[in-house]
Amino acid sequence: MALLNFKKRDAVENGPVNPTVEAFLQGYSIEVMPRTAEKVEDFRALLPEGTRVYIAHIEGTPIEDMVKTAKRIAAEGYPVMPHFPARIIKDAATLENWISMYQGEAGVDQALLLAGGVDKPHGDFDSSMQLLESGLFDKAGFKRLHVAGHPEGNKDIDPDGSTKNVDEALRWKQKFSETTDAEMALATQFAFDAKPIIAWADSLKEAGIDLPIHIGIAGPAKLQTLIKFAIACGVGPSLKVLQKRAMDVSKLLLPYEPTDVITELANHKAANPDFNITNVHFFPLGGIKTNANWAINNGGASAKPVNS
Repeated sequence: MALLNFKKRDAVENGPVNPTVEAFLQGYSIEVMPRTAEKVEDFRALLPEGTRVYIAHIEGTPIEDMVKTAKRIAAEGYPVMPHFPARIIKDAATLENWISMYQGEAGVDQALLLAGGVDKPHGDFDSSMQLLESGLFDKAGFKRLHVAGHPEGNKDIDPDGSTKNVDEALRWKQKFSETTDAEMALATQFAFDAKPIIAWADSLKEAGIDLPIHIGIAGPAKLQTLIKFAIACGVGPSLKVLQKRAMDVSKLLLPYEPTDVITELANHKAANPDFNITNVHFFPLGGIKTNANWAINNGGASAKPVNS
């Protein structure tokens, strides 16, 4: 039964779309890894023109595989934004070499800088702030630098459950954004409930942090898959949305779709045009094709693939 449901949702349905959601999905981005990108024959059959494609760098992935993936996706016409996880980068020379490889082979001029999900640093770097301080991205003329945002906190950074260290880091990044020529933005962890997302975004604005927010959204996936990833990634209060769904036997076998959270955020953005969430960033936990087809079904012109 579950397989049938997945199949049905993989088909592209050309029905009417919610114009508010269509506007909110304009300029969305999506994340891939080398192994998941290999499963996509042609990104142009799935993604709109100009879609930013993040390439996640998981510990143990050779830099050559990352660069090869970046080169392939760039050749299909998409801007690529590779991850630079501080804790797996040995030293400044390694960082400079990675930047040079990405630029020389794939024309990369944007990056997501983050600490990385590794307990013990492999070398000199421990945080994205140290990567920024190196000056190497500015030296290479990178046009866009994104850093991590955490709508529900991060227990790796603040083990006491507060947001003290996360908030301090954001203030530092805000100040850095005023000194670099690169455009900066926050790319966030995914969450499932619009209300805490909106409250968090508003709190940043009140604190004087005006970096645009690219909100992380989990794409369609099996409920069990999402709960596993949510727990592993430290998703906070909005995990209750999934737990509540898991209690409903009628929905237990159906794939989760992000329709509700995106619709609520889209409505809020439409009512508050200066709301600081500017873009949606998809984590395709149920597969790139499944995620792209959900966007096509719900995003109208904003999600129309290049080859369509």
